[in-house]
Amino acid sequence: MTQKSEQHPTDATPLHLADHGWFYVGGHYTGEMKDGPMSGAMYVEYFIPEHQTKHYPVVMFHGGGQTGTNFTGTPDGRRGWAHDFLLAGYAVYVIDQPGRGRSNYAESLYGDYTGLKGPADDVEGCFTAPEIPCNWPNAKKHTQWPGSGVHGDAVFDNFFASQMNQIANRTTVEGINRDAGVALLDRIGPSLLLTHSQSGPFGWLIADARPHLVKGILAIEANGPPFFAAKLSGDDWYRLSEKRERQFGITHQPMTFDPPVIGLEDLEAELDPEPVGDGLIQGFIQKEPARQLVNLRGIPILMLGGEASYHWTYDHCTSRFLTQAGVAHDFIRLEERGIYGNGHMMMCELNNHEIADLLLGWLNDKVPAR
Repeated sequence: MTQKSEQHPTDATPLHLADHGWFYVGGHYTGEMKDGPMSGAMYVEYFIPEHQTKHYPVVMFHGGGQTGTNFTGTPDGRRGWAHDFLLAGYAVYVIDQPGRGRSNYAESLYGDYTGLKGPADDVEGCFTAPEIPCNWPNAKKHTQWPGSGVHGDAVFDNFFASQMNQIANRTTVEGINRDAGVALLDRIGPSLLLTHSQSGPFGWLIADARPHLVKGILAIEANGPPFFAAKLSGDDWYRLSEKRERQFGITHQPMTFDPPVIGLEDLEAELDPEPVGDGLIQGFIQKEPARQLVNLRGIPILMLGGEASYHWTYDHCTSRFLTQAGVAHDFIRLEERGIYGNGHMMMCELNNHEIADLLLGWLNDKVPAR
């Protein structure tokens, strides 16, 4: 059962743009003679409001299986977060990850791709109707998807049509998106990063590479938990993988630690001794003394999570890892601010504008104008 959506000013206010267009960044020709296919190119669509009152633009990075359409509209035909930020006076840059959407895809460049599955395999159970299989404790609280959330429903079918194959190797994904993101900031200057899910590590990696150009990070349910993946399926929803996947805690790619990490044996993981509440995973942190993520210090960071998302079970682990590594940040669960019933794809849900208002308010409070 979903809640009725009331019209938000974002859906009714006329949009006035000073400029709108697209470009590619980060690409390079391959082959010994540099005459082969282009690898690493990232599609960027930009929107410049007529009255740009905010100094720093916002760069929006979509998550796994998705494209930038997550931010330029909702499956039920309403405006997206890009429009919320435009109307608040921000220039907005929306990307399609290299190898996804309007960015070139070729197995010869990026290796194996994950194949699209049927709608009930992942999309319904994880994103649009998790309350049906209820594979994690809070899934039953999901109320905000616009429609039934199952195939055959027009809104769901529109959303499912937007799902994409993606590069299978997560280390490759992080590397090419870090490089393309760095190239983008080198071009447009100091910016705010908004990441979601799979792209969460991109924010940490880009900030690590260009700390002077990242003026804030909005990390929406960033990829986690640290070190080991969580299995969320029925009775064993809480089980962590045996294989250490995120070798650098919150990323597959290396980051700048102090003291430096020379070999992976330098970054030891141990079970977090801090107690957790019902339905929450006991995650992993660094073994003390913890190495510090020095390049992320001083950057305003917000971690945001939805009440009914599978991330609810473990996003606190990522927050703990950041704190232990010396990275000050805010960690907000939407229900703590009176926003209830959201799943992982909150930017597509009925109350997407209410969530955007929370993000905009946080930026007004935390990010200096210059």
